Amino acid sequence: MTPDKLFQICNTVAPLGWLLLIFAPKWKWTKTIVISGIFSLLLGLVYFTLIVLFFGKQEGDFNSLQGVMKLFTSPWGVTAGWIHYLAFDLFIGSWELSNGQKNGMPHYLLVPCLIMTLFFGPIGLLLFFLLRASKTKKFIHENF
Repeated sequence: MTPDKLFQICNTVAPLGWLLLIFAPKWKWTKTIVISGIFSLLLGLVYFTLIVLFFGKQEGDFNSLQGVMKLFTSPWGVTAGWIHYLAFDLFIGSWELSNGQKNGMPHYLLVPCLIMTLFFGPIGLLLFFLLRASKTKKFIHENF
C-alpha cells in the first residue's frame, strides 16, 4: 500500500466518526464505535504500525524545529503525522460529546466545539471548556 492510499483511507474513515458525533450523538452505534474510542484506537493502530515500520529510517528528530521539519519530508512521515492528528482529535471530540452530555450541555452547544476540534483541535477544546464552564460554573472538574 502506498502512503497516499493509506492517507485516503484514514482521511475517509475519520470523518465518518465526526458525522456520527455531530448528527447522531445518542445513537447506539455512535456510542459503540466512536465514543467508546474504537475509531481512535483503530487509527492509533495504523499510526503504531507506521512508527514501527518507518520511524528512525529517515532524517529528523524531536529536538528542534529543523529536526521535526525533516521528519515530515517523507510521504510516510507526513501520513503518520496526519493519522496522529486524526486519532487524537477524534478522541478529544468523543470526550467532549460524552463529557458535555454528562454535564447536561445541549447538543447545539456541543456542535460548534466538535466542528472547531475537527478543524482546529485545541481551539475546539478551549471552546468546549469555556462553554462547559459557563454551564456548570466550574472551569475545572474533578472528573475532568
